[in-house]
Amino acid sequence: MPDYQAPLRDLRFVMDEMLDYPAHYARLPGGEEATPDVVAAILEEGARFAREVLLPLNQSGDREGCLLEGGEVKAPKGFRQAYQQYVEGGWPSLAADPEHGGQGLPHSLAMVLSEMICATNLAWGMYPGLSHGAADALRHHGTEQQQATYLTKLVEGVWTGTMCLTEPHCGTDLGLIKTRAVPMADGAFDITGTKIFISAGDHDLAENIVHLVLAKLPDAPEGSKGISLFVVPKFLPTETGEPGERNGVACGSLEHKMGIHGNATCVMNFDGARGFLVGPPNKGLACMFTMMNAARLGVGIQGLGLTEASFQNALAYARDRQQMRALSGPQAPEKPADPIIVHPDVRRMLLTQKAFAEGGRMLVLYTAQMLDIVEHGQEAAERERAETLLGLLTPIVKAFLTEVGFEATNEGVQVFGGHGFIQEWGMEQLVRDARITRLYEGTTGIQALDLLGRKVLMSQGESLKVFTREIHKFCQAEEGNGELAEFVTPLAKLNTEWGELTMGIGMKAMQDREEVGAASVDYLMYAGYVTLAYLFARAAKLASAMLAEGSDEAAFYQAKLDTARFYFQRLLPRTRAHKAAIEAGAEPLMAISAEDFGLGFEI
Repeated sequence: MPDYQAPLRDLRFVMDEMLDYPAHYARLPGGEEATPDVVAAILEEGARFAREVLLPLNQSGDREGCLLEGGEVKAPKGFRQAYQQYVEGGWPSLAADPEHGGQGLPHSLAMVLSEMICATNLAWGMYPGLSHGAADALRHHGTEQQQATYLTKLVEGVWTGTMCLTEPHCGTDLGLIKTRAVPMADGAFDITGTKIFISAGDHDLAENIVHLVLAKLPDAPEGSKGISLFVVPKFLPTETGEPGERNGVACGSLEHKMGIHGNATCVMNFDGARGFLVGPPNKGLACMFTMMNAARLGVGIQGLGLTEASFQNALAYARDRQQMRALSGPQAPEKPADPIIVHPDVRRMLLTQKAFAEGGRMLVLYTAQMLDIVEHGQEAAERERAETLLGLLTPIVKAFLTEVGFEATNEGVQVFGGHGFIQEWGMEQLVRDARITRLYEGTTGIQALDLLGRKVLMSQGESLKVFTREIHKFCQAEEGNGELAEFVTPLAKLNTEWGELTMGIGMKAMQDREEVGAASVDYLMYAGYVTLAYLFARAAKLASAMLAEGSDEAAFYQAKLDTARFYFQRLLPRTRAHKAAIEAGAEPLMAISAEDFGLGFEI
């Protein structure tokens, strides 16, 4: 069975040494509760729960899958008991508002816990994961009565939430949805329609499930401007707030999937279900975005967690597996062959995983700080800047970390060789589970359009400048630091180039709007590599300083510096290919007609 140890030392490096989380928490209202001792205790207990409770259920849950029986879904064995422990431990309420029964700790702390959960049992983690987004949507847009009815239950974890968007005929283009909401005399709405691909749509972990459903009113405008949001519980709450009469919503079938078998991905049928309007009529998409943005960050963390899990197990295997001799001569002469970690190509794969895990962790925790400030920052200017950065970085977190996460899990299989293809080692499951992360909550292409089109070009590049100015100030401050020249010099050039590329795309798009779509994915990947380069440069600065001081943890800081060098020399050059593809423009993509795509075979 695969193993996992939460990377607590690396978390302390990023949180305490690099991003100064103790000072960050001290500035937040209520953040004074998140003292270093409290944070350490939470992380250690979260690590124990992930390794001892969730990890043993990961492979068995994958093999067993979910079962639809008599119209009810049952999760794999042990999932319900693990969820009960999760609720009893108070984990669902960690970062929720005390007004609704939460502990009021910063959101970033819950995001760290999320990485551990995703690394050990992604399918299980999706059951409580969506509840946080549902609670956020109701907290921002629900009525006082809706908050009183649903929010505390979601915060406690005794009820879970879902997000019901996709329909059989439409995915991203939600303006095409057919689910209808007809007003009833008592103020409720009759919800009728079918939703597909609903993660955790039905299960036996919690006593009630709160569906947030997009639907259209009878007089709704066409397209996305006519979408409204409704809360539709599986069981209608009684006057005392307990689950009562069964509502007209049921799981019609379970999807048979490539991965995440332990999570129930449902076709949900709403047949005259009672629903209740959340937010203004025809403004449902804006309300749902509160939940979708939280989910997108969550999916990026899934990519990070799977990267870390794959790396740890590939590393352990590479240290143990003996194969051939090193090209420079025997490294373990007392053994019949050397461990494969001595071979350069195995090291390339391991270092790729390591760099993406450590770089991804820095990106997530940097973004998490922005989320904390947006939610709790005391100064308007600080909140505005954080909101701009959060908007810019969210599609990068979601798409870049899932793209490289899929690459990293594939490299994990490759390190194992033929054994990686065998189920008992658990490496191929990580690949299958990672594959969905590039798709749901908006594909990489959709995230790329959001980044380049909405966040950057529609703001005339102002949102990007907020971030590139920060990178510029760092490079300027370290310009004379010879120890950091190998990091600062290429970073400064890429930072300038990022702005020039953006301007070039904008100029082309004025003549041909297809240029945005043609450049978007390469632009997002380019942005991801440069963003990680900035964070690795900051990490290298800190590691160099600690080595110069003669730290007792010299090996840790030297490894951090070596990983940064590997990233800059072996992974960052990928920006050259993305730049060339961007500059090639739309013409190579659009030249061939749709009719001529299939020349050579009959459709």
